[in-house]
Amino acid sequence: MAVDCVQQPPMSTEDCFEHYWRQEGEWVEEPNQRRGGESGVQRIHEAGRLLYAKRQVGHIYRSWRYPLGRPTVLRERDALLALSALSVNVPELVFCGARQAPDGQWRALLVTAALDGFIEIDNWYAAGGRERYGEAVHERVLEAVAQNLARMHLGRWQHGCLYIKHVFVRVTGSAQSATVDVALLDLEKCRQRLTPYKAASHDLKQLRRHSSWSDTDWRKLIYFYETVFGSAIKGLR
Repeated sequence: MAVDCVQQPPMSTEDCFEHYWRQEGEWVEEPNQRRGGESGVQRIHEAGRLLYAKRQVGHIYRSWRYPLGRPTVLRERDALLALSALSVNVPELVFCGARQAPDGQWRALLVTAALDGFIEIDNWYAAGGRERYGEAVHERVLEAVAQNLARMHLGRWQHGCLYIKHVFVRVTGSAQSATVDVALLDLEKCRQRLTPYKAASHDLKQLRRHSSWSDTDWRKLIYFYETVFGSAIKGLR
């Protein structure tokens, strides 16, 4: 059995696992079969907070370090803590735990706090956010995306599944004094690479393929990115 608890109610770690495992809520991502097991995400409420609970049974990944398999939520937990320490905006980790039955079957949980006010960036565009706030604020959105990505990559962390749907944005206030925040989600495949360049090259090429930004918008984002990263990434412009 392996258990890890980051933040919990006033109860033992094992009781904390059972507490969250018993919680019921709306399925945001219906349980699906993959990686030899099952994984799904529920929206739950606790003490006035909206939380998201990722529940997994037998859902593992294998690597040279874990040839027998390790729950994917533990890799995501590692990434959440590391990226937060790098000032990359990610969901707050509330609880993470994993238990292995005598037969080797894993049950695993990852509970995170909702990102209040954030929406998928494509939904922000579809709702007219760019037109409402104007191009000056939109450039700040691109800059915030770039800065978060550059900080992640400078720490040698590769997102691994950087589709545009995993980039969330929150813009508040008036166009003249708008506050812009960007967050990255779904870090299940996140891992460290040998160099920042390898992490950056993989993620940025993937993001370009799976985004709808115009060539002009993309050049702006890359300009902001390279200003923080400190060097150019080949094949991105």
